[in-house]
Amino acid sequence: MIPNKPDHVFIHWATLSYVGELIEYGAKVYIYENGFLHAKDTIVVDDAVCSVGSCNFDIRSFSLNFETNAFIYDASISRSLKNVFVEDMKVCTYYNKEAYSQRGHIIKIKESISRLFSPLL
Repeated sequence: MIPNKPDHVFIHWATLSYVGELIEYGAKVYIYENGFLHAKDTIVVDDAVCSVGSCNFDIRSFSLNFETNAFIYDASISRSLKNVFVEDMKVCTYYNKEAYSQRGHIIKIKESISRLFSPLL
């Protein structure tokens, strides 16, 4: 789930530059249309275990920003987080391979340039 309204334009374009690869590997990509979505990661496994937090999974976050995630072993909380995700999906647009391939040349250039800086973002 990617926010349609980003807080940083370079991060937005860098993020979108990876979408094609994710789709090729079978990921489902959704564009969140209801404003900015700041949830960095929420993972729910088998409605029983979840992880939620501020950590981006990159070197900068691990070594500079001291971000962290909580791992919660509680079925009730896990189901609640899953329900929030399902509700958020109602205000998303599914971004499939066809939509991704119809991007214009200017957008592709923005993505390519931003992707070069992604290790720093």
